[in-house]
Amino acid sequence: MKAALLQINATVGDLAGNARLIAQGARRAHAQGARLVVAPELALTGYPPEDLLLRPAFMQACAETLAALAAELADCAGLHLVVGHPHQFGARGDVRSKSMAVQQRFNAASVLAGGAVLGTYCKRELPNYQVFDERRYFASGRDAGLAPLVFTVEGLRVGLLICEDAWFDEPAQAACAAGAQLLCVLNASPFHLDKAGEREARMAARARAVARPLLYAHLVGGQDEVVFDGASFALDAAGSVTARAPAFDDAVLLLELAADGTPRGPIAPVPALEAQAWSALVVGVRDYIGKNGFPGALIGLSGGIDSALVLAIAVDALGADRVRAVMMPSPYTADISWIDAREMASRLGVRYDEIAIEPMFEAFRTSLAPLFAGRAEDTTEENLQARIRGTLLMALSNKLGSIVLTTGNKSEMATGYCTLYGDMAGGFAVIKDVAKTLVYRLARWKNEQPSRRADGSLGPVIPDRIISRPPSAELRPGQTDQDSLPPYEVLDAILARYMEEDQGIEEIVAAGYPRTDVERVTRLIKLNEYKRRQAPVGIRITHRGFGRDWRYPITSGFRA
Repeated sequence: MKAALLQINATVGDLAGNARLIAQGARRAHAQGARLVVAPELALTGYPPEDLLLRPAFMQACAETLAALAAELADCAGLHLVVGHPHQFGARGDVRSKSMAVQQRFNAASVLAGGAVLGTYCKRELPNYQVFDERRYFASGRDAGLAPLVFTVEGLRVGLLICEDAWFDEPAQAACAAGAQLLCVLNASPFHLDKAGEREARMAARARAVARPLLYAHLVGGQDEVVFDGASFALDAAGSVTARAPAFDDAVLLLELAADGTPRGPIAPVPALEAQAWSALVVGVRDYIGKNGFPGALIGLSGGIDSALVLAIAVDALGADRVRAVMMPSPYTADISWIDAREMASRLGVRYDEIAIEPMFEAFRTSLAPLFAGRAEDTTEENLQARIRGTLLMALSNKLGSIVLTTGNKSEMATGYCTLYGDMAGGFAVIKDVAKTLVYRLARWKNEQPSRRADGSLGPVIPDRIISRPPSAELRPGQTDQDSLPPYEVLDAILARYMEEDQGIEEIVAAGYPRTDVERVTRLIKLNEYKRRQAPVGIRITHRGFGRDWRYPITSGFRA
């Protein structure tokens, strides 16, 4: 028998569009001989639908769309399509009644065949950590007394699991006890660096534990701050990878199944870490801008490494014709910053404009001089420059309709080395979860790739000097980042331990980091929570970013 895994890019709330993607993929797979087709977790709604699930009209629309999808594919003889969707038993369009489960919402998967819904499975393990908040919305199928679902396709007995179910023993054991010869796992597992290897290792352990082959169908695409990387795969009963779809691309992974369910198919490579990060950032930008209908993107180009990286990502995501760069020099902008910004814009072929901010800066200083009399210049004047630039970019955004992409990195967001209503002004924070040291790694990696420049030549798109010069905000004479922060290698290591791994100050000091640096960095992280609460949403690429999975109080007396 042939089977297929649908790796689709769903849009949250676009029920008709998502159903169309599922139907197109199912028909394509059926035409190639597949009789078992598996779509990802909540493929009908996109993931995560969040509080849309609390609206009765949304749940009713889901039930109606599922029934319509089943009817639409009724002409596909022998097809068994597994679709992830939210579900309430007893809703209009569902003729069955499970009295103990009526009015409860479930993260479910239904088997569609012959124009009807043959059965529905309800997720048993509900994640409530990192970016997940499923217990807010769903009940557990196990707690509601609902049985596993096993169905037969051409003599092969197939059991269903949904994402988190496969990370625990009981759901797979229950499916096998009900007679499953093959496990199909529907997934919407948000990306972070090296997550694909972690998934495959955990699923291999699950396959070995129950001695069953396993199919893993996964979403792809960006949804607000999370990105799904695809890379759907299949395992034999020994846990060996026997097929894998490409990462970060839509795909229909066609599989040959032996009589016992053992799958075989093409095996796409797992990208290197830098390639994973780059693809996640590109997909995140492309889908945020595309799914929200923005015509293009605006970037304040400074001649520094962060804005250069964001510009290169944006061009890869959208194309040069939809990206516009604006250089806004101040009295402290070095000549090399102008030269490098112009050079990079030329290499990429984006529209490039320059707006000198010195006249506006002087006007502000003149207006404020009577109120500031007797006080020395300080960060106030530095922030004025950043806020002038933010105002100019937002004015262009209002006039042109394009979204402003901010250029602050994770190290800056952690320590508050950024200006509210200045460089933080914008609609989407592309590298919000990219530490400064990774910024440099990605810039070097991008320059090592064969990139076609606007003049038709192949070569690096980021001028070498942007990467090699000391980083500076250029808001006062001779300024460098390290005037205010520890070396980024030290800062980022402390940040990773404290913020991503939840290590305490004493534990980090014991690991060999200077106490003064540890206390300084952790103090800045706590002090700047109020800034992060006002920052644009940004792409998450680590297992803990400043977003859905970071929920700390602004007002707090805890200091350890």
